[in-house]
Amino acid sequence: MAVSGGPDSLALLLLAAAARPGLVEAATVDHSLRPESRAEAEMVAGVCKTVAVPHSILTLDWPKAPQSNLQARAREARYEVLGAWALERGLTAVATAHHADDQAETLLMRLARGAGIGGLGSVRARRPLVKGVQLVRPLLGWRKAQLAALVANAGVKPVDDPSNRDPRHDRVRMRQWLKGADWADPERLAASAAWLNEADEALDWALAPLAETRVTRDGGSLVVDPSGLPRELQRRLLLAAFAELGAPRPRGPELGRALDKLRKGGTTTLAGLKLEGGTAWRLRFAPPRR
Repeated sequence: MAVSGGPDSLALLLLAAAARPGLVEAATVDHSLRPESRAEAEMVAGVCKTVAVPHSILTLDWPKAPQSNLQARAREARYEVLGAWALERGLTAVATAHHADDQAETLLMRLARGAGIGGLGSVRARRPLVKGVQLVRPLLGWRKAQLAALVANAGVKPVDDPSNRDPRHDRVRMRQWLKGADWADPERLAASAAWLNEADEALDWALAPLAETRVTRDGGSLVVDPSGLPRELQRRLLLAAFAELGAPRPRGPELGRALDKLRKGGTTTLAGLKLEGGTAWRLRFAPPRR
């Protein structure tokens, strides 16, 4: 499991150690972005020792510290080293302490960005981290206050990370807004995110047999048959064709504009592919620009 030293992850540590004694390990990622981070990681190591959980400190070595999108860049690097650690230790899953309040914040952030169903599903209970390792979030049904109370009752003092109060970060601003919006119940928002996750999974389930019959090869091209399908399934068929060709997954707005052109019979390029509309859509690698 990933344990940063905050109240949420310490609660995960205590719960996991009690539920599966002798069967869990913990890791703390030292992001090397604050002077206190090493001491915080060593504090977690001490807590792990008291509950008999093996612990590792994974130190990020930045060639150059990120100057923009700091939280996103740190998250990507964190998951990368956690995946490598899990493989090295022979672990099949890494648990994180995301909870219902995180779920609500993420849903609102993605609503503000105009996300589709997949994005609005927010924090998933399980997803692949690296090949052979799942990322799991067993605390999505818990509230942050419950986790903090559990840690306080255990007599453990959590880390205070000032970045969690820094208004430069989108999540911090959303968290502060939620605190002042008494009509926005995080539990109900988290429930909506869970329903959206189920809808997203159902659409993927419906897509699988469609992709087998409606995405076909024609030489070096793929041909997509969109006839009679709702727009969302057409969009997902396009994504399946991108994946089969090994092309990068396009961003949502870019894919939406390309889909509009194809539905009108037009031609466009996206992610290195040439897309031709009509009654059937043809995708092939675009010739290099002169």
